[in-house]
Amino acid sequence: MEQCASVEREVDKVLQKFLTYGQHCEQSLEELLHYVGRLRAELASTAFENSIGGVDEMLKTRCLFLEMRCCRSWTHLNRITSELMCFSVHHIRRYKCCRKIKDTVQKLASDHKDIHSSVSRVGKAIDRNFDSEICGVVSDAVWDSREKQQQTLQMAILEHLYQQGMLSVAEELCQESTLNVDLDFKQPFLELNRILEALHEQDLGPALDWPFLPRWAVSHRQRLLELNSSLEFKLHRLQFIRLLAGGPEKQLEALSYARHFQPFAHLHQREIQVMMGSLVYLQLGLEKSPYGHLLDNSHWAEICETFTRDACSLLGLSVESPLSVSFASGCVALPVLMNIKAVMEQRQCSGVWSHKDELPIEIELGMKCWYHSVFACPILRQQTSDSNPPIKLICGHVISRDALNKLINGGKLKCPYCPMEQNPADGKRIIF
Repeated sequence: MEQCASVEREVDKVLQKFLTYGQHCEQSLEELLHYVGRLRAELASTAFENSIGGVDEMLKTRCLFLEMRCCRSWTHLNRITSELMCFSVHHIRRYKCCRKIKDTVQKLASDHKDIHSSVSRVGKAIDRNFDSEICGVVSDAVWDSREKQQQTLQMAILEHLYQQGMLSVAEELCQESTLNVDLDFKQPFLELNRILEALHEQDLGPALDWPFLPRWAVSHRQRLLELNSSLEFKLHRLQFIRLLAGGPEKQLEALSYARHFQPFAHLHQREIQVMMGSLVYLQLGLEKSPYGHLLDNSHWAEICETFTRDACSLLGLSVESPLSVSFASGCVALPVLMNIKAVMEQRQCSGVWSHKDELPIEIELGMKCWYHSVFACPILRQQTSDSNPPIKLICGHVISRDALNKLINGGKLKCPYCPMEQNPADGKRIIF
């Protein structure tokens, strides 16, 4: 993850520079437009500007000098001198204006080049922190075939898209990859996203109906009770609070709706008492009463999280996308695997890592990525598997099946921890 953070820091620098450049560019151009507009107004207001019209400036200057040489009166000479001075002043102003425009454009172009160099540093940071070739980390024996690998990856992406609510993108992927996705696979995701969209719009109707929809011949409500879920109570509580927010006009309707709390009285007695007590302050205004916290918008965010968690548990889905979990785990494990792969190649022992269901070293991913219980045999120091499951002896100690077979002597087994002799057939397989 440190590599990702390093690249992200470079990207943040580029974004900050781009934002600063945009603000500076807009301000500089705005000032330049005001300056040019003001100068244009000054030139247009002078008689000299009107006199020369569209005549070329160099031609006008030569004509004035020739006229000066031919003049025979002081009055005529003073007029020509005045026009030349006026022309010189305006010419200087125009020169300064052009110079200012040129300097501004050069400054903006220089800043733009600096942004390009920052973007190139992002690419260098990616090359420095990530290895472009990581296929060799995974053994080819992990997948039965190339087609199986591609199909598994496509299904993982598809499930992620459905779970994130990007239904149109998922359908487009199905068409382009020619995947035959069963409607039963899509239906739970479509149902959950429909209800979540309604909850984000503060519409409780679809969520309140959901616990009573039949699925697998058992109602959602009964299965939620088996999971000790408080989802249905929280939905009714939020609907009751919405009625309270309607003011005294909704008092009778709120009292009538309170009958929905009866099945939950033994588990949520305190919450029900608080909500019923809030009715006393309905005439005075609930928002200014001790029960004003009931109107907090945080209840809507809470109900979305509760619904997602309980509904996914009910439907046998993970709350987090398996693809996102795999990606996060890969970011942690990949640097370690790259290092051990380099060591194996350096010591020419590439054949050590040949099993597709285990890693050459233990990688700690943290409690968040613990999904299955594991057991390591205390005798052989190996992690148990389907082919070598844990076996519970009569004395209560647990060892692996391979260890049990190696400890059999003369048809009898002596526990390696307590010297209790027993029949190997009495050992029972256990599942964590």
